[in-house]
Amino acid sequence: MSSDPWGRVDETGTVYVRTADGEKVVGSWQAGSPEEALAYFERKYEGLVVEIGLLERRVRTTDLSAKDAMAAIDHLRQQVVEHHAVGDLDALAKRLDKLVETVESRREERKAQKAKQADEARHSKEALVAEAEELAQSEQWRAAGERLRALVDTWKGLPRLDRKSDDELWHRFSHARSAFSKRRKAHFAALDAQREEARRVKERLVAEAESLSGSTDWGVTAARYRELMAEWKAAGRAQREHEDELWNRFRGAQDVFFAARGAVFAERDAEQAENLKLKEELASEAEKLVPVTDLKAARAAFRAVNERWEAIGHVPRDARPKVEGRMHAVERAIQEAEEAEWRRTNPEARARAAGLTGQLQEAVDKLRKQIDAARAAGNDAKAEKLTRELEGRQALLDQALKGLQEFGG
Repeated sequence: MSSDPWGRVDETGTVYVRTADGEKVVGSWQAGSPEEALAYFERKYEGLVVEIGLLERRVRTTDLSAKDAMAAIDHLRQQVVEHHAVGDLDALAKRLDKLVETVESRREERKAQKAKQADEARHSKEALVAEAEELAQSEQWRAAGERLRALVDTWKGLPRLDRKSDDELWHRFSHARSAFSKRRKAHFAALDAQREEARRVKERLVAEAESLSGSTDWGVTAARYRELMAEWKAAGRAQREHEDELWNRFRGAQDVFFAARGAVFAERDAEQAENLKLKEELASEAEKLVPVTDLKAARAAFRAVNERWEAIGHVPRDARPKVEGRMHAVERAIQEAEEAEWRRTNPEARARAAGLTGQLQEAVDKLRKQIDAARAAGNDAKAEKLTRELEGRQALLDQALKGLQEFGG
């Protein structure tokens, strides 16, 4: 009979293993020596030790599912229970028990982690739905559309919830996207309609602008072009493929008109500049007649200058007041000389002036006598009052005498 600390072989070749519950039959060995029998079953034990070690490492370091781990444990436990090996089977059973505890602990951890992930996924999806519903009301069509597409990608990357919750949230999310798409489609349909109307209006404006491009009614046509430009701006934009072409035609028609007007105005400006030069020369010639010394000669000379003046065309508008003012000043000087001559040679006017002067002289002489009488009588107050009255009459007399001198008197 042969034995070791964990097993023995009896004389019949039966192999036993020692356990806490006593010896258990491992098997029968007839092919060789008892030592070879023990060595064989000891190697089977070492194989179990290796398998358990490998399983422990897998449980510890990989994401082996609890179900697969328990199946592997049950398989190894069955081999330990069936006692087909010689060694410390009780120790292996304890290792398997401990491994079961580890697997259960891992199962709970994973369950808690899964619950946490599900809760986070729910919150994330609810946030996505809330943002999508807010974006559904946006009119920032490009930015909101891009953001909604990004939200879809984010949604796809999140874990699924339970079917009911996931379906409800997805329904809200999808509805928000559909509502936005519907509003955007309606907006762009209305925009297309507006742009089509703008195209029709601008085609009419272009046709009128082109029909006016050959006009020579400069003022009226330029005013109409300004009105057409205001109507163009008020019409809004047409479709992109039409807008530029219509604008080029509209602007081209205006350019033709304004280029023609500019050429005419440039010629007119040159002519008016030459007219201004000629009128300035005439104004200088007229100004030499002032001061008037020979009224008849001055009048004839001014008439001749004025006839030449009238024969000259328009001058630039901003220069007109100055040059015309110079001629008017000469004309006024001649008119004033004529009035002075008329007053000097008019007998009736001279008589009236002389009569007024005589009356004022009599009034002055009378006041002087009254002043002398008041002072002689010692009435200084009356004398002072009469003196003030005398000063006024004397001023009128002086003025009348000056006027009388203009008549050569």
